[in-house]
Amino acid sequence: MNTPTRMTGYALGLAAIFATALGAGKVVGGPEPVPPVAAHDGGGHGDSEGSGHESAVAQVPGGLQVAQDGYRLAPVSGGLPVGKAAPYRFRIVGPDGSPVTAYTPTHDKDLHLIAVRRDLTGFQHVHPTMAADGTWSVPLAADAPGQYRIFTDFQPAAREEALTLGVDVPARGDYRPAPLPAPERKATVDGYTVTLAGDLVPGTASKLTLGVSKGGRPVTDLQPYLAAYGHLVALRDGDLAYLHVHPDGEPGDGKTAPGPDITFYAEVPSAGAYRLFLDFQHAGKVRTAAFTAVAGDAELPPAPAAPGHDDDGHTHD
Repeated sequence: MNTPTRMTGYALGLAAIFATALGAGKVVGGPEPVPPVAAHDGGGHGDSEGSGHESAVAQVPGGLQVAQDGYRLAPVSGGLPVGKAAPYRFRIVGPDGSPVTAYTPTHDKDLHLIAVRRDLTGFQHVHPTMAADGTWSVPLAADAPGQYRIFTDFQPAAREEALTLGVDVPARGDYRPAPLPAPERKATVDGYTVTLAGDLVPGTASKLTLGVSKGGRPVTDLQPYLAAYGHLVALRDGDLAYLHVHPDGEPGDGKTAPGPDITFYAEVPSAGAYRLFLDFQHAGKVRTAAFTAVAGDAELPPAPAAPGHDDDGHTHD
């Protein structure tokens, strides 16, 4: 990849769409309902050329919709267990109402699944397997109770562009949301230090360079992971708008070094706080470093209020 891969699914000047924040409490609800898929009549989303009109609706950031252009994320499982993994199952239903079974691989996989709690903790990037009938499955567990967002990043073989669809899934129990960490330039994971250089600027491609070191020494032998030396997911605080970008350059292109620096070009649509998750592989293991970054003149959100005795539906120790 010789040109920067910019974050997809965004339109410049798009106003932020903010979800209602979830307070501390007992998570007892089921997954987000999935309405039946209507038969495709050729006049809805994803119209072919010659429809005679263009949509007046601004493009919605990735991951905020359960359905787009006739494709729908349809959960089969009802929720996530806490602590102990169990199979999480779902289907991608196409415009014809049938499960999609043919995909164009993106970075070595037909589908990438991201799971994260709505307070932006508990991030997981996994790769389900698909059965012949189009049902995807992957062992998945929540680290702690709460409402989680499941993102599916994929490209149907019948479509020229990738899609990111999302759905909320509960992990039942006493939900205690964590505050968003303050912005920092360094993150540590398993003895590695990752340093972030660059700033997010709304409405333009922002150069972000992440340098990996261990024990004070630069790591210069990063290993390819999913056809890249690093993968970056950015989630906007508040609504969890999803961005999945890949670095400038790729292994084996003759110009991209295997570390210590991994460069991305990130285009965010609005001012706000974002949580950045970098996946990288070294010594045969994939690790994830996380950062908080603020775009524009936005301020960090206030910390979640501690549960009180006047709150409805809370459980207390």
